[in-house]
Amino acid sequence: MIQEKEEGFYNRSLERALQILNTFDTEKENLTLAQISSILTLPRATVLRLCSTLVKYSFLKQDPETKRYSLGIRLFELGSIVYNSFSLRRIASPHLSQLKMKVGTTVFLGTLNNDELLYMDKKEDPKNPVRFTSAIGRRRPPYWGMLGPAILAHQSDSEIDRILDKHRLEPTAKKSFVNKEEFVAWLRQIREQGFAIDDERAMDGISGVAAPIRDASGRVFAAVGIAFISSSLDSKGVDRIVKEATATANNISRELGCTEIKE
Repeated sequence: MIQEKEEGFYNRSLERALQILNTFDTEKENLTLAQISSILTLPRATVLRLCSTLVKYSFLKQDPETKRYSLGIRLFELGSIVYNSFSLRRIASPHLSQLKMKVGTTVFLGTLNNDELLYMDKKEDPKNPVRFTSAIGRRRPPYWGMLGPAILAHQSDSEIDRILDKHRLEPTAKKSFVNKEEFVAWLRQIREQGFAIDDERAMDGISGVAAPIRDASGRVFAAVGIAFISSSLDSKGVDRIVKEATATANNISRELGCTEIKE
């Protein structure tokens, strides 16, 4: 009975598509339709249908002259995301711990994943009685708090527009942005100054600072954030937090191979 229940979630077409991708390796980088069909012992018509779908979504590409298939750019993009994610958390962890000791409050590491803000790490000062609810693995809208805008601000204008059309602004605090144009103008300011200050935009009484992290190509794909009770810091205190967050983000970026850091 258990086996039958598990079989109910089984998808034969998906399995065959994955088998097609797995036929490629360093010795078989380019394959014809006939070769794939022979390796998998599947009808050519079935392989053609699946390969056409994989080409449409860039998981495969087909040479227009030889008609041979090879792995597509989408797999490289997904692989880069996985690599960056694993490398990012491993490299960032000691920097986040040092930052937590310096600022005495909670620090976060976040990235955009599937057009959402994903919390990848969190360091809390055990002496701090304040606990923030955003936990590792939690997802938030891409415009949330200080982390989301710090990353979003460095995307292309068309990408920002697409993401905000998908995730429309919803107020969660008295100062939350509800107007898209005003929010985009704020993102431009963040891009110019190089950091984001969330002045109770996500939660009443809670503020935060975030600085962008860049990969080896210079692309912003993550951010370091510091959250604090708004009333706990004056303007000088916020300036110090900005300086520490930016320095930490820059140090992480350098370890990731970025050489485009501006002090």
